[in-house]
Amino acid sequence: MADDATTGAAAGGEAGIPQLDFATFPNQIFWLVVALVAIYFILSRVALPRIASVLAERQGTLTNDLAAAEDLKRQAVEAEEAYNKALADARAEAAKIAEETRAGIQAQLNEAIAHADAEIAAKSAESEARIAEIRAGALQSIEEVARDVAADVVNAVAPGQSVDADALAAAVSERVKG
Repeated sequence: MADDATTGAAAGGEAGIPQLDFATFPNQIFWLVVALVAIYFILSRVALPRIASVLAERQGTLTNDLAAAEDLKRQAVEAEEAYNKALADARAEAAKIAEETRAGIQAQLNEAIAHADAEIAAKSAESEARIAEIRAGALQSIEEVARDVAADVVNAVAPGQSVDADALAAAVSERVKG
C-alpha cells in the first residue's frame, strides 16, 4: 500500500495543477455554471433592483429639483416684473406728486404776485393822488407867492400907487396857467 500512496502521490504530482487537468473539466464547468447562475440570480433579484431604485430615486430627485428650479426661476421673473412695475408706478406717482406740488406752488406764487400787484397798484394810486395834491398845493402856493411877489414888485416900481388885487390875481393866474 505504501507503493500505492507513493504512486498516487507521484501520479498526482505528475499531473500538475488540477485546474489544467482535463479529467476535472466537466466538474469545473458545472460549478462554474452553478456559480454564474447563482451570481446572476443574486444580482438580478437583490443588487440590481436596489441599484435601479437608487437610480430611479436620483432621477426623481433631479426631476423634482429641476421643476423646483424652474418654478423658482418663474417666481423670480414674476417678482422682477412686479418690482419693475412697482418701480414704474412709484416713479409715475412721484412725477404726479411733483407736478401737483409744482402746480400748487405756481398757484400760490400767482396769488402772491396778484396780491403784490394789487398792493403796488393801490400804493401807486395813493402816491399819485398825494403827488396830485402836492402839485395842486404847490401850484396854489406858487400862485400866492407870485401874487405877493408881483404886488411887491409893483409897490417897488411904483411906490405909493395902489394896486388892484383882483387884476393882479387874474394876471398871475393867467400867466401861471400858460
